Amino acid sequence: MVKTARGLRLALLGGVAAGVLGGAVYAQGEPKYGGTAVIHMVSEQRILNPALRASTGVYNISGKIVEPLIDKSYDGYVPVLATEWSSSDDGLTITVKLREGVKWHDGADFTCEDVGFTAMEMWKKLLNYSSTLQQNLESVDCPDPHMAVFNYSKPMPLELFVAAMPDLGHPMPKHLYEGTDILKNEYNTAPVGTGPFKFVEYERGQYVLAVKNEEYWREGYPYLDRIIWRFIKDRSAAAAALEAGEVHESGFIGVSMADIERLSNDDRFTVGTEGYENNVAHSTLEFNHRNPVLADIKVRQAMYHALNIEDAIQTIMRGFARPGRGPVPSAGGLNYTDDVKIYDFDPELAMKMLDEAGYPVKDDGFRFKLRHRPAPWGEYTQLWSEYYAQSMKAVGIDVEILTNDAPGFLNGVYRDHDFDTANGWHQFRSDPAVSTMVWLRSGSAVGTPWTNQFGWQSDEIDNMIDAAASELDPDKRATMYHEIQRRSMEELPVIFAIEHPFISVTSKKLMNHHNTPRWNSSSWYDLWLNE
Repeated sequence: MVKTARGLRLALLGGVAAGVLGGAVYAQGEPKYGGTAVIHMVSEQRILNPALRASTGVYNISGKIVEPLIDKSYDGYVPVLATEWSSSDDGLTITVKLREGVKWHDGADFTCEDVGFTAMEMWKKLLNYSSTLQQNLESVDCPDPHMAVFNYSKPMPLELFVAAMPDLGHPMPKHLYEGTDILKNEYNTAPVGTGPFKFVEYERGQYVLAVKNEEYWREGYPYLDRIIWRFIKDRSAAAAALEAGEVHESGFIGVSMADIERLSNDDRFTVGTEGYENNVAHSTLEFNHRNPVLADIKVRQAMYHALNIEDAIQTIMRGFARPGRGPVPSAGGLNYTDDVKIYDFDPELAMKMLDEAGYPVKDDGFRFKLRHRPAPWGEYTQLWSEYYAQSMKAVGIDVEILTNDAPGFLNGVYRDHDFDTANGWHQFRSDPAVSTMVWLRSGSAVGTPWTNQFGWQSDEIDNMIDAAASELDPDKRATMYHEIQRRSMEELPVIFAIEHPFISVTSKKLMNHHNTPRWNSSSWYDLWLNE
């Protein structure tokens, strides 16, 4: 456990810089069966189908109920519902062998028909991120019940396909979705999966309950009897629940940064970024380019110059972050570059640029007014919105903050486009084509969360993104992503302002926790409670 705030800060900054923090938490002693793990959730999204919505808020619950084809461990990618995978030399065909003897929670057999249906009807058409990734998927053949053959019109790098599967590769039961309105299907909020825990109840605004799957295909698992996810919006109340032993874990920076620092010195808890190496995030500033003021690149660049990113990192994130450099974070490895345009904090330059763009200060003291929607994902997203508003006021821009719950934010920004600016955080998931490119590429269906719904479109960028996603040579792909990153920093369709890891506060009564690089999103089949 990190014992001091300074030690915690150094550990977290190390994790951001390297993209990896060693030392997951492993169990001591013989695992015990039984018990209930209680997990804190800040907000609810009212959908629990990971094949429709790629989101940590969904994975944190549904990842224990619905399994992906492939998951990721600290040793690399590991089979789950898929046991083997291979690609043709031309990258147009990927063949996946499926695990036999697996049953859905309602007793039906898991087969290739489920994979093919989900891939074509959900992953390709409806799943945010995946609709861009799988745009060239033409069909999925089922030569036998436990073999799925993915056919592409353009090459799909096997490494990219595999990297996508932990987040974008959850099959759903065909027999419960075929012939229905998928987006309105009742099982989106009461998921039927193959995982170690079975959905029981979703009490709106209160909790989700799942119980042990007695027929789970991993023999001897899971250890826990049940998991309860409690929705606690008040972060102080969540911290108090942790201290009272009523909650065992709060992830994704679910409590305040002050409480994170304080609880890091409490011997009852483990505090750190382990288990999030696959989920580095950006705090963003998103523009509605339908607003002619914001469609002016000089205005967007001026607004960037008005943001003191280093100060925001210290005051909001307590130093646990670094400046963003575009859609690919430093954890992106070969695909990342820091050779990009930088916008130093310079409010005088910002005001000069706004004057030159034709937006002088008017009699009321402001140049123009913006309606801003902050995402309700955590304390720091609200603080970042307030910091942004104050920064804009200093250069003569009036920002009205519109507070909303999760559905209000998602609908207001991604469905109704009822905003001028917005902010939230956006995760990087192993490869740019899996995650961050959907923030730049046009074409996602209206209402698809966390995609380019900003009214910004570039044929050139679209073509570059498509070419990079189909390039089989890793070095050539990296060069393409460097250019996309540079162009993004020049044109600023979205500002990827701050790069940061996530942090969990975990009771030491939980054993085998945070032992994978996407632990909060994984199945927890080996999690047990020592009390």
